[in-house]
Amino acid sequence: MARIIKAAMGYAAIPAGFPILVSERMAIIEPAFAWLMELATIPGRTHAAETIRTYCEHLHDWFDSLEQSGLDWRAVSEAEIAAWRNRMLSQPSPHTKRPYARSTVNDRVRTVCRFYVWAQGRGWIEALPFHFVDVRVGPGRRQSFLAHVDARPGVVAANILTVAEQERLPRPLRVDQLRRVFAQLEMPYRLMAEWALATGLRRKELCGLAVFQVPETAHLDDEDHPLVGVPLTITKGDKPRTIYPPIRLVDRTQRYIDEVRTPQVRALRRQRSGYRPPSALFLNRQGNAVRKSRLTAVFAEAFRAAGVTGSLHWLRHTFAMTMLVRLQRQASITPDLNPLKIVQVLLGHSSIQSTAIYLRCVELNARELADSIDYLYGELIPDGR
Repeated sequence: MARIIKAAMGYAAIPAGFPILVSERMAIIEPAFAWLMELATIPGRTHAAETIRTYCEHLHDWFDSLEQSGLDWRAVSEAEIAAWRNRMLSQPSPHTKRPYARSTVNDRVRTVCRFYVWAQGRGWIEALPFHFVDVRVGPGRRQSFLAHVDARPGVVAANILTVAEQERLPRPLRVDQLRRVFAQLEMPYRLMAEWALATGLRRKELCGLAVFQVPETAHLDDEDHPLVGVPLTITKGDKPRTIYPPIRLVDRTQRYIDEVRTPQVRALRRQRSGYRPPSALFLNRQGNAVRKSRLTAVFAEAFRAAGVTGSLHWLRHTFAMTMLVRLQRQASITPDLNPLKIVQVLLGHSSIQSTAIYLRCVELNARELADSIDYLYGELIPDGR
């Protein structure tokens, strides 16, 4: 079966850790390798390493399916791609054992179709194994990131292989739900949850926070500096940005460093002479940086135990909506303020369209958000007095 291997260090033309798709005979699948390399290295088209890995995983599933069926990737038709799509719709994921979400299926189909569009442009194939249909969209409707824009206004060419998805708007967590979830979390995961809720950090960004990034606050007054800027370097897309946690959260984090992390590191050094602590702020029981997969699992269990539907990412949604409402209130007395643009910057969205979805969410969840504002900026982050 097809598999993914990682490039070793020492090859100047191939980034270390770059995912390489190989066949059952361990031969590199050249067109897939060439496409991913182009996406990873050509200026103006470069994608984040995580995006490249995701694309490679999508292609792996497709090429593995072809290999098991004895099919040449250049000789497939729309019927074979549709059969692969239908298998994902009808069977659970072999990794999670859960049914695939329709959005996940569409993401995989779009990746494969993108690959074939590229392959045609590079002369690997003569014709595409799928086609597009014209779809007319209203001016306020968000277009798919793979829709090919038609020259005619209001018309896009949509991929015929994608399946219909119900629009699922993000929902904020209510105060009682937040309390129940937080009650299920131990350190450092409770503190990580507070950072996610108060700043909108993603998993990668939470795990990438370093000790040196936590600012000293002894010289600051919480009334004059309720929020403290923290520059980030590890972000989605590796685009630097600044977040603004409440000063009391920063104080609480300093206490975690002094009372939990530092004693843990000292104990591990006594137990293991070769132990060297990572720069990561949040450590697991073994003294290693908390990994994204572990973070996901911990929060999944916390939400389950609390009887609340959601995941770690719902804390980011709650932050976004709460901040948007707070800024909208401020804009009523400061007309030059652009609440949506500020939230876009705080979340690190490359497109304002990704942020605009929260406008509708705010309208639908106004009552819950009114309580969440007080909770987010008050009771959630106690000052210890």
